[in-house]
Amino acid sequence: MEEIIKSENTTIVDVRTREEFRGGNVVGSINIPVNEIPSRLDEFKQMKKPIVLCCASGGRSGQAHMFLSQQGIEETYNAGSWLDVNYLKNS
Repeated sequence: MEEIIKSENTTIVDVRTREEFRGGNVVGSINIPVNEIPSRLDEFKQMKKPIVLCCASGGRSGQAHMFLSQQGIEETYNAGSWLDVNYLKNS
């Protein structure tokens, strides 16, 4: 997972609320709240792959991963907490 997170080609998507995202996030990540994902599928289709999903604990990013996989969007990963992603990206 660390190699994927550090890759230049990876897109990091934080699926927390806008308020949570404003409180702290991974530099360079994109905020798409989990409830907006169904209406923003075209954006996911255009993103650089792989797509790393994160949230506060891994629950919402897990839901997002399952949903995107069901919609045929490949190469998505549930990376759990944004704090863990941030640590791996900067280590």
